[in-house]
Amino acid sequence: MSTAARWSSAVSLIRLEGGDTRRFLHGQSSQAIEQARPGDCLATCLISPTARLRGLALVLVHEGGADLVLLAGEAAAIHQALDRVLFPADQVRLEPPEPATLVRLLGSTPPGAGPLLHPAVDLGAGAGQPVLLLRSGEALPAWAEALPELAPLEAEQRRLRHGIPAAPGELNDDTNPFELGLAPWVSLSKGCYVGQETLAKLASTGGVKQQLRHWSWRADAPGPAGPAAADALSPGTPLRTTAGERAGSITSVLSTSEGAEGLALVRRPALGEAQLLAGADDRPLEIRMPAGFVAPPAGTAKPTL
Repeated sequence: MSTAARWSSAVSLIRLEGGDTRRFLHGQSSQAIEQARPGDCLATCLISPTARLRGLALVLVHEGGADLVLLAGEAAAIHQALDRVLFPADQVRLEPPEPATLVRLLGSTPPGAGPLLHPAVDLGAGAGQPVLLLRSGEALPAWAEALPELAPLEAEQRRLRHGIPAAPGELNDDTNPFELGLAPWVSLSKGCYVGQETLAKLASTGGVKQQLRHWSWRADAPGPAGPAAADALSPGTPLRTTAGERAGSITSVLSTSEGAEGLALVRRPALGEAQLLAGADDRPLEIRMPAGFVAPPAGTAKPTL
């Protein structure tokens, strides 16, 4: 997109205060946070001991602690999980979740715009693009208000084409960060943390069994059109290769005037296929790697247990 624009999404914010905050978050998420400095904005995954995804977040480090901005995942469940592992001796005060808004910025940012966050990951607007966080009760600044806002359909298309995972389709108890193209959200060199052993083994063996892919289907392709298309391509629909082998399943669907598109988890043997078949009517889907997907480690990392 050549012209500047914006789109907003609801997020949750959990504030942590106290001298042990960075150490605590370092051990409970996939990013190296303990040595971060005030003002840093780090992208991290909240995962189970078996490296299954519970949430995606930005960690905003400040002098007295950090703000955990939950981009995806159930805020109440994540807050409860963090509270459960806090020890009385930990110098951490965990505040309840509160609503917030994340504004993604497309194109050039107007001079003097701010204050902005600069996560080192692609959140759907392109690599290196800043974002704006609005806390509860805060209004858009005048410079952002002047930017055109994407329609919901356009915003969802950007999410799908960049491969930004969402719950429950992509982010659930069956997926890990490497399968979803989130390698930059994971530190393989920091010390022990929840899920670290599993991720280290996946990185050292290249053992990811599936990967996220974008798919598209045009209405002029074979098969039913209109509402029937959405029904035939619903989440959970199995995928097959043209040779009839199992290839994965659809995780997200968006119907458009041109057809439909979405995300799918594709099994490793089928990752080289440019076209896969979906549903009982063998609907042909064009398959490509999402723009923001980062390939998982290919067996070059060594576990740091």
